[in-house]
Amino acid sequence: MNKLSDRIAGLAESATIAMAQKAREYKEKGINIISLSLGEPDFSTPKHIAEGAKAAIDEGKWFDYSPVPGYGDLRKALAEKLQRENNIKCTENNIVVSTGAKQSIANVMYSIVNPGDEVIIFSPYWVSYQAVVQLTEGIPVEVKGDISNNFKTTAEQLEAAITDKTRAIIYSSPSNPTGAVWSREELAAIAKVLAKHKNIIAIADEIYEYINFVGEHVSLGSFPEVADQVVTVNGFSKGHAMTGWRIGYICAPEWIAKACTKYQGQITSGTNSIAQRAALVAITADQEPTRKMKEAYLRRRNLVLDLLNEIPDIKNYTPSGAFYFFPDVSAYFGRSSEGRTVNNADELAMYLLDVAHVSVVTGSAFGAPECIRLSYAASDEDLKEALKRIKDALAKLKK
Repeated sequence: MNKLSDRIAGLAESATIAMAQKAREYKEKGINIISLSLGEPDFSTPKHIAEGAKAAIDEGKWFDYSPVPGYGDLRKALAEKLQRENNIKCTENNIVVSTGAKQSIANVMYSIVNPGDEVIIFSPYWVSYQAVVQLTEGIPVEVKGDISNNFKTTAEQLEAAITDKTRAIIYSSPSNPTGAVWSREELAAIAKVLAKHKNIIAIADEIYEYINFVGEHVSLGSFPEVADQVVTVNGFSKGHAMTGWRIGYICAPEWIAKACTKYQGQITSGTNSIAQRAALVAITADQEPTRKMKEAYLRRRNLVLDLLNEIPDIKNYTPSGAFYFFPDVSAYFGRSSEGRTVNNADELAMYLLDVAHVSVVTGSAFGAPECIRLSYAASDEDLKEALKRIKDALAKLKK
């Protein structure tokens, strides 16, 4: 009998990956699909980073299994970066390098969450947060921000959600899917709440740190009163256009770092050695390509903002970072075109794929069923054409 484990049978497929697969299937049929579904930079990895990887290959000494928590020089460089840029006091003993930030988050969850523990998730949230909590047999507790506040969960909401079962909280800033960025004042208020609950661990996902349009990135781990409660998650996929290299890392209290190393040692062992050498170049060499990418994302944000604002009945806001828009499209629910009725965001996403030939992701995957997520990590030309197609397709839906 082909019987799966309960944890896998009850696990939802990643909506972003599922939509990307559907878009690929349409493309294979010859349909011109513009993909705004995946959170993947459309830039190539900067040349000097790739050259660093080539140099490591040519050296011929990086082919043994790497240390489970990562190479010492990379961990040291990451600790120095966190001290210099994020004001987080740490050493290489606080750093664990993993195969992407997703594994980093899973390592932490499996290391600290027991069955029945509650994990507060700031919502809207990245699709995998809830799934990872469920895999650990923890209980996800969603605390939803409002579009009027760029979807940012507040310290007051956090405090109201804490119970004697709360073990952790998790959020991203800049946020996937909303692009929200928590300010210093907002994080200070959150730190004040957490400081009263020393048994709670905060997982701060900062993977979009360098794609920040408000000028200041603030790390929760920089607040002294909660420094021993915060795990900072980061990586190289977004800011350095290194998605396929699969390099993420945590900075955590040493007892959590040791636990994550122990867990990772039984799951994957050390991360790809050559990718780690490339990451060392990325973190220590010229950061100008990262700055230029941010400038391009800001230009694209402004372009898409103007185009979205031309579409009737969409509730929108201005993202402060990352490369997503997350508009409220619920006004279109219940509308029809040629006998096809759109009842929710899932159906609207499929409608846009079928009619506009643009792939977006349903907001229900992120805890906000009234929204859709679209990525502007695409060329200006594709963005203009995609938004035109979306506008035209939505105009066909009648009340």
